[in-house]
Amino acid sequence: MNLARYLADSASARPGAPALARGRDVVATYADHAGRSARMAGALAADFGIAPGDRVAMAMANAPEYSEILFAVWHAGAVAVPVNAKLHPKEVAWIVDNSGAKICFAGAGLAAGLEEVRGEMPGLQRILTAGEETLAMLRGAGPAPLADRRAEDLAWLFYTSGTTGRPKGAMLSHGNLRAMTASYFACVDDVAPGDCIIHAAPMSHGSGLYLVPHVAHGAAQVVPPSGGFDPAEVLDLLPAWRGATLFFAPTMVTRLLAAPELADADLAGLKTIVYGGAPMYAGDCRRALAALGPKLVQIYGQGEAPMTITVLDRAAHMEADDPRYPRRLGSVGRAQAGVDVRVADAGGDPLPAGEIGEVQVRGDVVMSGYWRNPDATAQTLKDGWLHTGDLGVLDDDGYLTLKDRSKDVIISGGSNIYPREVEEVLLLHPDVVECSVVGRPHADWGEEVVAFVVLRSGAGPDDAGLDALCIEQIARFKRPRAYRVVEALPKNNYGKVLKTALREMA
Repeated sequence: MNLARYLADSASARPGAPALARGRDVVATYADHAGRSARMAGALAADFGIAPGDRVAMAMANAPEYSEILFAVWHAGAVAVPVNAKLHPKEVAWIVDNSGAKICFAGAGLAAGLEEVRGEMPGLQRILTAGEETLAMLRGAGPAPLADRRAEDLAWLFYTSGTTGRPKGAMLSHGNLRAMTASYFACVDDVAPGDCIIHAAPMSHGSGLYLVPHVAHGAAQVVPPSGGFDPAEVLDLLPAWRGATLFFAPTMVTRLLAAPELADADLAGLKTIVYGGAPMYAGDCRRALAALGPKLVQIYGQGEAPMTITVLDRAAHMEADDPRYPRRLGSVGRAQAGVDVRVADAGGDPLPAGEIGEVQVRGDVVMSGYWRNPDATAQTLKDGWLHTGDLGVLDDDGYLTLKDRSKDVIISGGSNIYPREVEEVLLLHPDVVECSVVGRPHADWGEEVVAFVVLRSGAGPDDAGLDALCIEQIARFKRPRAYRVVEALPKNNYGKVLKTALREMA
């Protein structure tokens, strides 16, 4: 079944219900949303030659129109390629080119930057600025019929970086996202007509994935006026909406708790905060429960198994009298419905409870592989199991606790930063001989990036030059917040840099 059927069914059942809102203002009912997306799908086919299976990139910040375009792409049978709008134009261009997207919707600022690197996207036919003029043109077309899609047909290419430094496109099908939706209702939360999801986190990632179950049950999608996360803005929206769900990184939860406006906030409309993407300290979790009440649900997932590996549900957050509560609060919960989770040794053999190994997953939610990357697919999907690269331990009750990340990803403000990407940029500086990037704890962002650099003989520190190089090549949030010049990087007997030692130095 085509995922766009969820929108059509909700529009049929509740045509006048609020579907899209900017702040407190409803900008589209479900009838409006479904009609606009159907007409946009018609324009994609008639004016741009988009056929089922073609890729359409979306490099846009949060906006109500995001959902219109996403469902138009699915309505036409095409594949959405959502891209983080905070990325550098060169990074966006690489994803667009790798995906083979025919057209790319981009915010006004990013569209200009993409035009400057147009030569790096030879297969791209058109960059469409996602403004009112373009949207009005698309909405003026005749509606397209809903394209037939099978469960295995691609719906979303979820680009997630890896240790190679280049993003990999996890191939998520209509069946994968339907399985995610079913698991959401079974394990994470219920959604009722009249509820809403407030998109304060990027719609190109987790918050956007969770729009699917909310559309399926006829809930509204609310985009804050700023398009992003501001604690005061979110708290100001809650009285205007009921049954509000937020998808937050743990650092967003702690920033909400620190907001002075929280003391006098009306929280009656807040139903659920689903948090994930990074560990949350048990102390922060307890503070959140005390301030917000029984409204926390934790999920653990990856782009390769979207939002759907384990869940620490609402009840588990509140069982403070259980002697196992402290340990469970530090876990990521139990396997979600329809998912098998195990911990295995280096040979792929399952380990008993209490032993640390790699977390492995299988189920209908798991991707079919990486787009145009058979080697990475073969390394990650083995014997029917997704090898997550995360190390963890299961207890006797099936609760999973993550112990380490085998990939040295840095998680800052809920965004993944992969050291290799930053290191490759720093090595472009003529004075940098070697470098290594690690994360260090940060009170507000979880972690921040620190770069250790070895300079050529006679060269002096050039923090400004290194910063300028990073700003030119990669997104600003990835650049190091500190540069440490060292005579040599610590290494083991095999010449491998000891990042553990660097983290201690940082």
